Amino acid sequence: MPVARRMFDLTEPISLVNFFTDEPNEAMAALGFRGYWDGYFAGRSAPLGRVPAEVVDAAFYSFGPGEVARHVPKIWGTTTPEAAHAARERGCVAALRRILGEAPVRAADLLAKASVSAPVEGRVMYAGLRALPMPEEPMARLWHAANMLREHRGDGHIVALMTEGIGGIEAHVLGALDAGIYPAESFGRIHHLPPAFLATVMDGLRERGLLDESGHFTAAGRATKERIESLTDVLAEAPYTALTPLEIDELTTLLEPIAKTLREAMEL
Repeated sequence: MPVARRMFDLTEPISLVNFFTDEPNEAMAALGFRGYWDGYFAGRSAPLGRVPAEVVDAAFYSFGPGEVARHVPKIWGTTTPEAAHAARERGCVAALRRILGEAPVRAADLLAKASVSAPVEGRVMYAGLRALPMPEEPMARLWHAANMLREHRGDGHIVALMTEGIGGIEAHVLGALDAGIYPAESFGRIHHLPPAFLATVMDGLRERGLLDESGHFTAAGRATKERIESLTDVLAEAPYTALTPLEIDELTTLLEPIAKTLREAMEL
């Protein structure tokens, strides 16, 4: 297994506390947000600053027509990007402390070393986070480093999708099918989109030979998904070249119980 894929499996649970625990939502609500998605867009886009919805839409690459514009720039009438990022970090760190207890200092240090070691060129979300200071407190450092690595991988994943001509909603369809979700239109991230729009997306994938008439993968569709994931792994390797093989082994050993504990706590 590529180092980047293994590290993604081990660091993703650290990042996912933002979406599967209460503390981050409570922190965003304390800023005055009354809906989940306002808090989501404020917290995640905060490192980009007060950019237009079009910029956030391009950087996130995963939302339907008009979805981003319903929240951006409205969210900045409630709080500032700086306060939104601080609240997101505060909530995620609180969740990690509740689940993990003592901060894993060595894991945080190694992850931080990797997370600041990749080039930023072409990596919009990663560059935004790299411009922020690395937290001193170990649990906050663990979360910030994991979040940076997640966005670094995400930036590369968008490159891989674009290389194959796969749009953001099409990517959700392929990801849903790869995860065994059928019909793909029932996937939680897209099921709310207008049926006519989803039908157009599915028809486009059929016309390109990526899905069959029933909405399942064709051989070409499966191969496309595999190429996307393979290139994503290649493009996500750079941060880990800063670590020696012994440090990679040490970090893997340290993160395995952390990832297991977090997955169990969040029922992932």
